[in-house]
Amino acid sequence: MSPTLLGIAYMCLGVLFLALGDAVAKWLGESYAPVQIVFFRTLVAVPLIVLIARFNGGIRTLGTRRPFVHLLRGLIATATMFSFILGLTLLPLAEVTAIAFAAPLFIALLSVPLLGERVERLPLIASFVGFAGVLIVVRPGAAGFQVGALVVVIAAICYALLMITARRYGSREQLWAMVFYVTLVPLIVSALLLPLFWKPPQAVHWVGFVGAGVLGVGAMSFITLAFRHAPASIAAPFDYTAMVWAVLLGWLIWGEMPDTWVYVGSAVIIASGLIIAFHERRVAIKARPSS
Repeated sequence: MSPTLLGIAYMCLGVLFLALGDAVAKWLGESYAPVQIVFFRTLVAVPLIVLIARFNGGIRTLGTRRPFVHLLRGLIATATMFSFILGLTLLPLAEVTAIAFAAPLFIALLSVPLLGERVERLPLIASFVGFAGVLIVVRPGAAGFQVGALVVVIAAICYALLMITARRYGSREQLWAMVFYVTLVPLIVSALLLPLFWKPPQAVHWVGFVGAGVLGVGAMSFITLAFRHAPASIAAPFDYTAMVWAVLLGWLIWGEMPDTWVYVGSAVIIASGLIIAFHERRVAIKARPSS
């Protein structure tokens, strides 16, 4: 198998793990507060990240000279996790996934004021069209509108901020340090809040708490491998396979069937994201030095 095809396979597998983790979080959210779910998810994930770092450069890769940057990113990650899991408890899985697809669009829009980057006309137009797709899914003012949709939009914006800070500081920090602290800070915050929301888990739910953490780390590892084997512009669009898994899992577990507007909005969002990805690929190819 060629490196590119292997990268695509890793990306699809990582996205599957993400979808399964979201389904587990939604299932747990029927009985437990998001704080408790985040706590156990990160409690399992942190030791696994340390173990992975140990065999990928050593524990020294977790060191940093920018603790306040990691604290800020960790707090943003905390807000992302809390709002996303809360959204999962309020909306069908496919609808949450569709709205979360807006994150790359927010990255393109926010990179202008926050990073001072110049966004060309095509990706800028695609971002606004994609945001229109979000409005189609959310339908503010419609009878089907729910506050949960706004919660997921907030999660998408927070995730975009997390990626923008990674773009700004990622080249100056170790990869596993970036991953470690955005997991450690939510663990600490959720641990401090846990006494207010604690509910003794049932035996069957322990499997879910542990599984959510393992699936999260597995997804992160496979997606990282995907970008090591295939160009980002080729691997990234396969993130949209999450919609297939979300619809399938939502139907199998909860009997959820998205309405027509969710499919229409999802198509608009995905098309906009693909336009941005292909545009970035074209720019990257042009920027390569000729041999």
